[in-house]
Amino acid sequence: MNDPEIRALLYPLLLGGVYVDELPTGTTRADVVHITEQFMHGYELKGDQDTLQRVARQLPCYAGCYDFVTFVITEKHLPKLLPQLPEWVGVLVASEAGITLHRPALYNATVERPAVAGLLRVEEIKQYLLARGLPSVSTLRRRDILSFLRTTRLVSLADLAQFVRRQLMGRMEERLLMRAERKAERERLARIRRKRPKR
Repeated sequence: MNDPEIRALLYPLLLGGVYVDELPTGTTRADVVHITEQFMHGYELKGDQDTLQRVARQLPCYAGCYDFVTFVITEKHLPKLLPQLPEWVGVLVASEAGITLHRPALYNATVERPAVAGLLRVEEIKQYLLARGLPSVSTLRRRDILSFLRTTRLVSLADLAQFVRRQLMGRMEERLLMRAERKAERERLARIRRKRPKR
């Protein structure tokens, strides 16, 4: 099984909220992130042709951001992958017959404020902090803002995570609207081209 085939099986299982493909997460990209008002769930896909070489680098990035993390893999990866994963990381096995649960994802207690904020654009992070009465952040660079979030007690993780989830969900709605507008424009231009008389 390859990546598109696994995605086709996974998407119908992601109920409520939105899902985002290839979301930049730390120094890597999460294949699929399911975002609702209550949680963010990161999914990493490993098809038959994929290797497990990047797992050690991907895991810390996902652990800092997502309430739940699940690897969706083919059967061949199971023996080598399981020893690399903490108990709280879920595992789904994809095959021609569908997706089966090997073990569920448990709540991740290692989420950190800088990693969660890092999912947003720097302007969005500043907007959040300014709204909470922290004007001194307006001139800071991204790196400095994330450093501030690592040490401050003025920002709660729960409140920040809720803001990030809403921003990402809103951004997805914008993308879908833009995609629909682009599609309508393509169809309009195609109709115009069809109406032009042939020379």
